[in-house]
Amino acid sequence: MKSNGTRHEQVINSTVELLCEQNSFNSVSHRSNHDEPMPSAEVLAEVVEELRTVLFPGYYGASDLNPKTMRYHMGATLDRVHRLLFEQVMRGFCFDCAVHQRSTQCSECSAKSREITDAFIEKLPEVRRMLATDVRASYEGDPAATNPGEAIFCYPSIKAMTNFRIAHALFELGVPLIPRIITELAHSATGIDIHPGATIGEHFFMDHGTGIVIGETGKIGKNVQIYQGVTLGAKNFPMDDQGNPIKGIDRHPIIEDNVVIYSGATLLGRITIGAGSTIGGNVWLTRSVPAGSKIMQTKPRETSFTDGSGI
Repeated sequence: MKSNGTRHEQVINSTVELLCEQNSFNSVSHRSNHDEPMPSAEVLAEVVEELRTVLFPGYYGASDLNPKTMRYHMGATLDRVHRLLFEQVMRGFCFDCAVHQRSTQCSECSAKSREITDAFIEKLPEVRRMLATDVRASYEGDPAATNPGEAIFCYPSIKAMTNFRIAHALFELGVPLIPRIITELAHSATGIDIHPGATIGEHFFMDHGTGIVIGETGKIGKNVQIYQGVTLGAKNFPMDDQGNPIKGIDRHPIIEDNVVIYSGATLLGRITIGAGSTIGGNVWLTRSVPAGSKIMQTKPRETSFTDGSGI
């Protein structure tokens, strides 16, 4: 037993020494300049679920809401959301400050975080309005939907779009890291991967949804419908003189109004899909197409087969 214990201690001690070597942890460790904790995915998940009860009252949270109790419910919930989100936004700025080695004082981050959280709360009526159009698009775009409430309560597209529209509002306000965590929460739950920086117009519907990818600089107009497995991605990544990818350039497709993109289609690069176009399933597209286009796979040539007998 003594030898086993000694072996155990040796393994632990030697492994700790290796893991604590600076060259080992430099590229994968993080410590805030202000000793603030990292943002919490668990708290942000709670924030999103609380917001879901505000955006879709009665469907989430208290199911016995009525006009007399709604005002109290909304006020109490938003007060809690504000307190939780303010702390997470501030942690996000501290994380960003450490990564970019800025010298912003904590008092400045605190004031900025409070101002941004207030501005986000003010955006919620517009977030709900946009989500209401997405719900309507889901109901009208899917003959299997029996009513709009079914889309709100059951459809992964609405779950993902709720997270996205919350995250996009924070992204527009300049909040670092937090929006990406919020959209990744939906990605894990639904298989729908939307970067919070993408721009998506009203009445947007993702049928089935699984495997959809929408990149950071993608722009989607109104009344667009896409099916599972669609990718709106980047064709390539321009490099700087040091060989590093150039950040912040437009590299994802623009989808104009009233476009339908069927399952498995891959659209890459800063191309434009003209209004009213239809992109067929499994199409690979790296060029722009004019309004009203119908892009389908080329039918394969008929091929005759033989078993080698000469018959």
